[in-house]
Amino acid sequence: MQILYFALALFLLLNLVAGMWRVLRGPTAADRMLAAQLFGTTSVAVLLVLAQAMNRGALRDVALVFALLAAVTAVAFVRRAWPDREAKHDTE
Repeated sequence: MQILYFALALFLLLNLVAGMWRVLRGPTAADRMLAAQLFGTTSVAVLLVLAQAMNRGALRDVALVFALLAAVTAVAFVRRAWPDREAKHDTE
């Protein structure tokens, strides 16, 4: 069963390599941010799979921290990329 977990982790890491292409070539900032979100989500998945394969509970804790950081990053990006929406909402 461990071989399956390690193969799945390798597949997810290959997805990260494909996502790197989008970060480097993304036509817009939103495309790049979505690729960065892919990194966060995939790294959480890789850590959870490796935690199960190696029976290491600490990796689950690290995965939780990465998930929280990915959510904060997305909120920060949206607030920075579209600041005018809040100003328009306040004036109405």
